[in-house]
Amino acid sequence: MKSSPYITADGMFRLNQELSERWARRREVVQALAAAAAEGDRSENAEYIYRKKELRELDRRIRYLQKRIPDLNVVHDVPDDTGRVFFAAWVTLETEAGEEVTYRIVGPDEIDHAKGNISVDSPLARALLGKMIDDDAIIRVEDGRKQYYILAIDYRSP
Repeated sequence: MKSSPYITADGMFRLNQELSERWARRREVVQALAAAAAEGDRSENAEYIYRKKELRELDRRIRYLQKRIPDLNVVHDVPDDTGRVFFAAWVTLETEAGEEVTYRIVGPDEIDHAKGNISVDSPLARALLGKMIDDDAIIRVEDGRKQYYILAIDYRSP
C-alpha cells in the first residue's frame, strides 16, 4: 500500500532540514573517503570500508527524500469543522482500561511515537477520521479488537 502524500508544515520543514543536513554530511564523508582511499590498499582499510558504507546510506536517504518531498502535499489549514477528527488533529482518547492517551494524526513521514504522532494510514487514525467527541473508534487487532472513546479534539498542540 502506498503511503499518503500528506504532511504538516512542521513535518515538511523537518524533511527539508534533514535533506540539507544529509548533503552537508555527505560532503564531509566524501572528503574522509578520499583521504582514506589515498592511504593505499583499500581491501584492508577499515576507514575506507566504513566511509563507503556511510556514503551508500546517505545517498539512499538523499535519493528517497529528493523523490518524496516533491510528491508531498502540505496541509496548512485547519478544517472548517474543528469538532471532527481530520488530518493534523490532536485527539485525546480513553482506552478500554480507562487510560487517557493523546495522539496527533500526521503523515507517514512524521511518525514519532514518543511525541504521540501516528500515521494517517494507521488503523487507529483511519478509525478516528471523521469522528466527533463522544464517538467510539474500534480497531481490529491480532487478538480481537480495541475500542477507544474520543474525549477531545484540538488542532493546536496540547
